[in-house]
Amino acid sequence: MLRILFQAGLVVLSLGMKGFDYDMDDLPGKIAQVKSNAGSLSFLRLLIFVGIGIFGVLTLSQSVLWALPLVAAIIIFIISIQKYNYKKDQEAIYNALILIDRQAGQRKDRELVGIDQGKEFQDKNHPFANDLDLFGEHSLFQLVNHTVSKGARKKLADLMKSSFDQKEAKKLQKASEELAGKPGLLKAIESCGIAFFSEEKSSSHWRELLTREKKIPFYISVLSILGPVFGLILVGLSIAGVIPGAIVGVWILLGLIPLGYVFKFLKEASEKLPTRSQLKAYTTWLFELEKMEFSSALLKEKHQLILTKRESASQLFKQLDRLGMWIDNRLNILYIPFNLLLWTDLMLMKQFQTWINTHGEDMAKIPNLLEDWEVLISLGAFEHEIGVHGDLQFEDSAVLEGLEVSHPLLKPEKAIANDFQLGQSQRFILLTGANMSGKTTFMRTLGINAVMANLGLKPFASKFKMGDFQLYTSMRNTDNLGESVSSFYAELSRIHNLIERLEKNEKIFFLLDEILKGTNTEDRIAGSEALLKQVAKTEGLGIVSTHDIELSALEGKIAGVENRSFHSEILDDTINFDYKLKRGPCPSFNAHKLMELMGIRFQE
Repeated sequence: MLRILFQAGLVVLSLGMKGFDYDMDDLPGKIAQVKSNAGSLSFLRLLIFVGIGIFGVLTLSQSVLWALPLVAAIIIFIISIQKYNYKKDQEAIYNALILIDRQAGQRKDRELVGIDQGKEFQDKNHPFANDLDLFGEHSLFQLVNHTVSKGARKKLADLMKSSFDQKEAKKLQKASEELAGKPGLLKAIESCGIAFFSEEKSSSHWRELLTREKKIPFYISVLSILGPVFGLILVGLSIAGVIPGAIVGVWILLGLIPLGYVFKFLKEASEKLPTRSQLKAYTTWLFELEKMEFSSALLKEKHQLILTKRESASQLFKQLDRLGMWIDNRLNILYIPFNLLLWTDLMLMKQFQTWINTHGEDMAKIPNLLEDWEVLISLGAFEHEIGVHGDLQFEDSAVLEGLEVSHPLLKPEKAIANDFQLGQSQRFILLTGANMSGKTTFMRTLGINAVMANLGLKPFASKFKMGDFQLYTSMRNTDNLGESVSSFYAELSRIHNLIERLEKNEKIFFLLDEILKGTNTEDRIAGSEALLKQVAKTEGLGIVSTHDIELSALEGKIAGVENRSFHSEILDDTINFDYKLKRGPCPSFNAHKLMELMGIRFQE
C-alpha cells in the first residue's frame, strides 16, 4: 500500500510544470489575494491532518477497510501541501517583481543606493577597471547586474574586466539585443532567482554527488520490492488477528539491517543535495528557457546545451526535487512508521541512485550553464531597462569615434554629450581645461562606453565606432602606506606598464589623467613631452589631460598630437561650465578664482 501511496505522491507532485504569473499589474492586490488563499489552504490542511490521525486509529483498531479513506486523506493532504506551496511561491514571485520594478526605477534615475555594488571585484592593478567606476558605489555593475548566484556575479564581473575581443563582443551584442525584446523572459528569470535561489550548500558537493555512478546491489533491488509486499501482508494479518503482533516487531527488527545499510547513503544525499528552493529556481529557469526560441548564434548555442534528447532538463530537475523532498523528510513523524514497516528507504535509495546513473552526469553541468544565462539576462535587462538606441560599429583599424557621447552613470537630463574622433592622423589628444570643467569625466565617458561596447551593449551615443584595441587607464593613482608606495610612484608604475605593452606592438587606447601631477612643473612638462614622443612611435592612441598649458605647443611638433579643451566662464562670484569639448588649448584657467571662492585671500 505504501508503495502505491509513495508513487501516488510523486504523481500528484508532478502534475505538470506550473508557470507563474509575472504580470506587473496590481501587485499589492495580488499579494493580498494569494495570502488569503494560502491561509484557507493552511486551515484545510490542518483539518485533513486531523482526519489522517482519526482514520489511522480506526484502521488499527476497527477495520483495515478504513485504510482506503486513510490513503485518500493522505493524497488530499499532499495535494493541499502542493497548492499551499504554489501560493507561497507566487507570493515570493510578486514580491520579487516589486523589488525588480523599484530597482528599475532607481537605475533609470541613477539613484543606485542599496543595489549590489560588486565591491569585491575592484582591482587597483587592473588595466582600467579601477579608474572607470565599473564596481563600487555608483558603478556600472549596479546598472548591469541582474544575477543572483555567486558564480554568475563573478562571471559578469570577469566579463566586464575582460580584454577587448570584437568577435565575442559582436556575439554578445546580438544576444543582448534579442533578449531586450523578450521582457517576459527577463522578468521570469530574474524574479524566480530573487524569489527562490539560495546558496546555503556548496554546489561543488552536490555536483560531485550527481556524477558518482554506483551499481545498485541486487539484494537492495529485491528487498525494495519484498519489503512493502511482506510488510503490508504482515500488518494485515496482524490486524486480522491471524498472527501475533510480535511477528511484526520481529519484521521491524530485521528491517533495521538493510535500512541501516542505506541510511548513510541517504544522509549524505540529504546533506549534499541543493535546498528545495535552489532546485526550484533551477527548475523554473529551465522551464522558462526551454519554451523559448532564439535566433542569435550565441543564444542558440547556449539554448542547445540545456535541451536534452529525452526528458526535458526542467522535468529531470523536478524529479530530483521530488526525490530530494522524500530524502529530506525521512525523519518526519509520518514517514518513520511506514519506513520501519515497509522498508521504503530501500525503494528511495534505488530510485535516487538510478536517477544519478541515468541523468546525473548531464544534469551536473546545468548550474554552470544557467550561470551563463544569468549573465546574458543581465545584459538583455540592461538594454531593455535603460539602454539607448545608438549605432555601434566595430572597425579593424585603431579608431575611436563618437557622436553625442555621454556618461551612462550621470542622470540623463544632466549628462552633456560630446562628439569625439581619434584615428590614423589624429592619434593623441592633449586635453587642457579649467578645474571642474569636465576633463576627467569626459575621459571616463569614453572609457566606460568602450567597456560597454566590449560587453555587447550599445554605448551611450547616437553613433559609436570602436577599433580593434585594448584599453588602459591611469587616473586614480593613490599612495599605499602598507607597500611604501607614493601616488607619484604608483602613477609611474602604471605608465611603465603602458610603455612596455606599447613597445610590444599592442594596439592600446590609453587615458592618462593629469599626467605626472606628483612632481614639479619643469619635470612634469619635460616628462610629458618625452612620453608623447615615445608613444608616437608605437601603435597606441589616447588622451593625456594636463593643467600645463605649455604642453599645447606639442601640436605640430609631434605627429598626430592635437589640442582639445574644456572652458569655464568666470563671473563676479560664480564660475560657469558648459562641459562641451572644444578645439585648441584652454585659453584661461580658474584655480585662482576657485581658491578665492573657498575663502583664500590673496594679498595685493
